[in-house]
Amino acid sequence: MIDLTRPESLGLSSARLNCIADHFDRYVDEGKIPGYLVLVARRGKAAYLHRCGLRDVEAGLPVEEDSIFRIYSMTKPITSVGVMMLYERGLLQLDDPVSEYIPGFKQLEVFESGNAESYLTVPVEREMTIRDLLTHTSGLTYGHIHAHPIDAMYRNRDLLGADKSLADMIGHLSELPLLFSPGTRWSYSVATDVLGYVIEVISGQSLDRFFAEQILEPLGMVDTAFMMSPEKVDRFAANYERAGGGFRLIDKPDESAYLKRIKLYSGGGGLVSTAGDYLRFCQMLLNKGALDAVRLLGRKTVELMTSNHLPGNCDLSSMGYILTNETRSQAIGVGLGARYNLRRGGLRSETRHDGVGFGLGGAVLLDPAAAHILGSPGEFSWGGAASTAFWVDPKQQMTVIFLTQLMPSSSYPIRRELRVLANQAIED
Repeated sequence: MIDLTRPESLGLSSARLNCIADHFDRYVDEGKIPGYLVLVARRGKAAYLHRCGLRDVEAGLPVEEDSIFRIYSMTKPITSVGVMMLYERGLLQLDDPVSEYIPGFKQLEVFESGNAESYLTVPVEREMTIRDLLTHTSGLTYGHIHAHPIDAMYRNRDLLGADKSLADMIGHLSELPLLFSPGTRWSYSVATDVLGYVIEVISGQSLDRFFAEQILEPLGMVDTAFMMSPEKVDRFAANYERAGGGFRLIDKPDESAYLKRIKLYSGGGGLVSTAGDYLRFCQMLLNKGALDAVRLLGRKTVELMTSNHLPGNCDLSSMGYILTNETRSQAIGVGLGARYNLRRGGLRSETRHDGVGFGLGGAVLLDPAAAHILGSPGEFSWGGAASTAFWVDPKQQMTVIFLTQLMPSSSYPIRRELRVLANQAIED
């Protein structure tokens, strides 16, 4: 159970926090999402937890406090913490060429022209580094973006397929060109999956064992894993995709791939978790690397992680990869807010990129006014493909977690709405 403290004792308004439920319950009532859970914590204590709707519509099961959700890319900050733990032990440096750990990456070149079958390349301006992987400035991409011939190359090789291993993925990536020369642009990508492989190479452990022994067990994240235990499947939420104004089932809990033994542990998006578990991870970040009697990272390391690492302290808008046939004013940093997909659907952009930088594993808010959002400079955040989200605000000592299961995350402007609804409840 998540123990709740009276919001007013933490400088929050109960009445104003209830605006969160008033707003998002309408999403459920109108059949836009199946159900959700939102958790707000401040000064180290949970202040507000609200759940509504169903975790499994077909079975008629409600969202519960301990429901287990696919957190997809909210796995990335956990992987990044693992990398920084190795960094603290002197086992890697941020400016290390990735080829020191993956020799095949020494020969990578940049796509210049052509298509997925026939193309020309040019040499990279410099080698890809560990920091490029952490900041998504590596030149890698995702196959599902459908914006470039390289995306098609990724799809043709099914890089993250169930029958693949991390070593298989790395082998394919070693044979493919980069989208751009490392450090010159920003593109959401399989970079964090590559970091998972780097962790395996350095630690000598599979990524699931490294996570369990070094991060999850020490933090008491008992329901966070790459696979669903059979005894927990009754708590596992079904997954849905947007279908018109509603949604359709795409992954049934008792038939899910998460119940099957896998070969590829995706550091970029493979974990399932609960609100209580992820709150412990967020609180560790908010506490600058420590939780209870456990310290995973030093204070200075977390401060480095949650600083903007884009060149010249620029934001994502100025680093975003330009989609085919789009102008710079319309461009997006691929994947962060899915503005392209939203615009095609006639909806507002979910997440703006003006005033938003990127740290080592997550977005960093630089300028709330430029981002058109309530928030604090230094806020660290990210989300998952099934519309999940979190942020950690050191200035306000506040953490917010939103869990649901609706793909894609660009379906509705949930994240920007939640920021307003949560932050407007702050009274001191």
